[in-house]
Amino acid sequence: MRGVEGLDPATARKVDFYTRQFVDALSPSNFLATNPEVLAATLETGGQNLLRGLENLLEDLRRGKGRLSITMTDMEAFRLGENIAATPGKVVFQNDLMQLIQYTPTTSDVRRRPLLIVPPWINKFYVLDLQPKNSFVRWAVDQGHTVFVISWINPDEKLAEKSFEDYMQEGPLAALDAIEMATGERSVNAAGYCLGGTLLASTLAYMTARGDDRIASATYLVTLVDFTDAGDMAVFIDKEQLASLDERMKERGYLEAHDMAMSFNMLRSNDMIWSYVVRNYLLGKEHLPFDLLYWNADSTRMPAAMHSFYLRNMYHMNLLPKPGGLRLSGVPLDLTQITTPTFMLSTREDHIAPWKSTYAATHLYKGPVKFVLAASGHMAGVINPPGGKYGHWTNDDLPPTPDQWFSGAAARQGSWWPIWDEWVTGFASGRRPPRQPGDGRLTVIEDAPGSYARVRSDA
Repeated sequence: MRGVEGLDPATARKVDFYTRQFVDALSPSNFLATNPEVLAATLETGGQNLLRGLENLLEDLRRGKGRLSITMTDMEAFRLGENIAATPGKVVFQNDLMQLIQYTPTTSDVRRRPLLIVPPWINKFYVLDLQPKNSFVRWAVDQGHTVFVISWINPDEKLAEKSFEDYMQEGPLAALDAIEMATGERSVNAAGYCLGGTLLASTLAYMTARGDDRIASATYLVTLVDFTDAGDMAVFIDKEQLASLDERMKERGYLEAHDMAMSFNMLRSNDMIWSYVVRNYLLGKEHLPFDLLYWNADSTRMPAAMHSFYLRNMYHMNLLPKPGGLRLSGVPLDLTQITTPTFMLSTREDHIAPWKSTYAATHLYKGPVKFVLAASGHMAGVINPPGGKYGHWTNDDLPPTPDQWFSGAAARQGSWWPIWDEWVTGFASGRRPPRQPGDGRLTVIEDAPGSYARVRSDA
């Protein structure tokens, strides 16, 4: 047993407290007597499972500096740029908030109009570039898209005053300027994932008001823009909790990554917390490699100004779907004026962006909308390549309610990816020879996935 050596006194006291709680919980009058699986493992191994479990517990406390940071996967199994986030590409632009990655083409010709992907800033972009077998980025490149992805910075106290407006100006809008320099193309097809989709919709409303038509089509993956029913996340957002959150963020200028990660994990506490407590600490099992859980553990901090604005104005007051309810850079936003063709992908078991809530946007946008519902949840339903195990539902009609839509929908086998590609091909604007990163007016800065993606909050 390695104990608490090398820890400062305060952290050592926390470790000692958790250790005593762990031992008390295993007494015959408590957990062991009522959990047959743990009791059987204890009898079979002569208690070695509990010793290994205590080692796992101490290691997680040590890694979390006294805070319990539950390990969900083998954190040594993946290396960025080697066996995860490894699609070949180059960083061709960067600013305070993001690096822009352009991926290396793999086809003899490409679609003329580039594809810009706006990921959420609460985790790293590479949820869309896990391993070659399930990388949406790699698959899109193989379909002939010139793919650009925003890789958000992991902010510290120096970026505390960065606002939601800054994320728009230095994110999608800066990327559009950079893509034109890199490719000579003025317009793009854009896709936003989760919070990235909320930012994309806000940016489109801003651009529409200014007569800026550089986004030819918009794809929203598991995205909320109407927060009337925000699902399980709403339990964490009320006036009192927002005030408490603001106070915590003022101390450092940002929200700690583990605070938000814990909120998301608590939404599925049986799967994301207690199952690992049993597996890691009571059964003493070794950690298995799982790319999606490795990514899930690589969360980012939130600048105080931006995160407070987002939670208050969108989650709490739900101002985004109200015409003129929000202003960005002095411009009133009105989603109902957006005429950009829209593809919406939601997932049936999503607890973060409930599909029936996302469906409301089908009747907000002024332009044509295609809505597809995938099986499974917020991540697994999106990261489901051709040959994957999850199907999807389609219905070209958009009746008033999601239940009506589903009752008329047809169940389909396989991935939604080819359905999206067929749709977005209508906005490809022809074909042309492939573009290599650095061919245009932007020079290569470094290899993908870039230095911003490598900064870990738990380092």
